[in-house]
This record gives sequence, C-alpha cells and structure tokens, in this order.
Amino acid sequence: MVDQMYVHYRIPAQASRHTPIVLVHGGGLTGASFETTPDGREGWATYFVRQGHPVYVVDTPGRGRSGFDATPINQAKKDGSTGALPSNVLMVTAELAWTLFRFGPAFGTPFPDTQYPVEAMPAFGAQVVPFAESLLTNVPMDTVPNSLAALLEKIGPSVVVVHSLSGPFADALVGIRPKLVRAVISIEGSQSIVPTDAQISAYAGIPNLELFGDNLDSASFTGRPRFNARKAVVGRINRVAGGRAEIVTLPSVGIRGNSHMIMQDKNNLQVADFILDWLRARLPEASQ
Repeated sequence: MVDQMYVHYRIPAQASRHTPIVLVHGGGLTGASFETTPDGREGWATYFVRQGHPVYVVDTPGRGRSGFDATPINQAKKDGSTGALPSNVLMVTAELAWTLFRFGPAFGTPFPDTQYPVEAMPAFGAQVVPFAESLLTNVPMDTVPNSLAALLEKIGPSVVVVHSLSGPFADALVGIRPKLVRAVISIEGSQSIVPTDAQISAYAGIPNLELFGDNLDSASFTGRPRFNARKAVVGRINRVAGGRAEIVTLPSVGIRGNSHMIMQDKNNLQVADFILDWLRARLPEASQ
C-alpha cells in the first residue's frame, strides 16, 4: 500500500540552530507550490532556508511525488468492473481555480489589485495534480497527520505551515504530537473538519497564526466563510488556558491584493518576512 510521504529537505549550508519549518501544500497541489512561483520567482522553500531555517517540503500521501495506489484501477480493469473505484478523482482546473483561489471575480477577469501573476496561468496549471489520494485505502485524515508526526519525530520540534485543504491536518497533528509542534501557521486553512475539544486543548502554549489574504467577500468559499470558521477556532483555542492563537488578514497589516495562493503572489516574500517576524516575536529561540 502506498501510504508513504515524499519529503524534500533543504538545510542551510552554515550550521544553524533555527527551528525547522515544514511546508504542507493545499488541495490539488503538491509541495511545488512552495518551491517556486508560476512566473519563476523564488518560493518560500528556498527563502526560509536563506533566512537560516531547515525547510522540509512534503507531498502528502497519494499526491504528486508521493505516488498513488494503482491497485483499484488495475483490479477494475482485470474484473471489468468499476465498483471498487472512487466515484471520481478530482482535479482543479484553471477555470475553477480562478474564482476558487480568488484571482478574480470571473474567469479571465482579475481583481484590479490582485497580486497573483495571472499572466503565468499556464505554468500554474502545470503544478496542478489529481487528488489521487482518493485511491488509497486509508483516508487522508488518517494518513497525513501520522505521516507528519513521523517526520517531526525524525527532525525534532518544528514550525508547521499548512495551506487550504491541509488546515485540518495541523489540528490533528497538534492533537497527537503537541510537544513536537513549535508553532502552527495556517494559510487560509480549510474548516472541512471541525477540530475536537481534545485537539483544541492540545494547542495550549502553541502559537497559532491563521493568515488570510484579500477580497474575502468575493463569491469564493475560500474567503469570508472560511475566515469566519477559523476565527471561531481561534476563539476556542484562546479560551483554553495558555491559548496563543491569532487570526490576521494581510490588508489589516498593510499588505494588499493577496489571493488564496499567498505563497505565490507577487509580494510572497513580503508575506514571508511578516511570518518570520511573527515567529521571532513569539518564539525568540526559534531564530537562534
């Protein structure tokens, strides 16, 4: 069974005591979304390394470079039956991503202030992969948090950055390995699964930043509905003794025009600096 998780690591050339950063991609994507931008600029993976942090970029089990389990397809071909196959294997098209990821209000029409490099959409399309994890026996909520926990057991306590669909993976990871999570940074994290009371309690003492871009009131469900859902999670965390959660929209700190793909927007390194400053303020030892 293919439940293993691909990890690409980069370690600063000079010996560093900086806390490792683990980057976990969103739906329909792979770790490549952190490695570069569609128009060829530097991604967060190498930028954080140049700021002194060991960086680990994952492709979650069943996705991208982690491979997938072809057994259901081969068995269906052998038996002449599709009964064992999932009803569909999703894939995010450029047209769907345009509004879903808040590049603009309608396909082909960008928001006037968008920071996303819409001129490079064909290159963005080349980064999109199928949700092949639907072919795995174990569902992602079973496999991914455990795979991330196994990674942290090898590399030590780390800052975990999740994006979109991977948002609930951070909640589950904190629930099972709170001592190995130094901080959680959720980039427009999904609220498809509401964290349990036990997971909320496990956040005690762990800094948590929920970060959102601009144009949240567009039609996309990645906007205001998701913001409100994660805001409720922040409130729950902060009602726990030692809760240290915050929710921030980038316009509120003077950074404007960001899409759902914040790590690829034209101001992505400005946002990276905001994240690093946030970490230094809450984990001074993380940058030593």
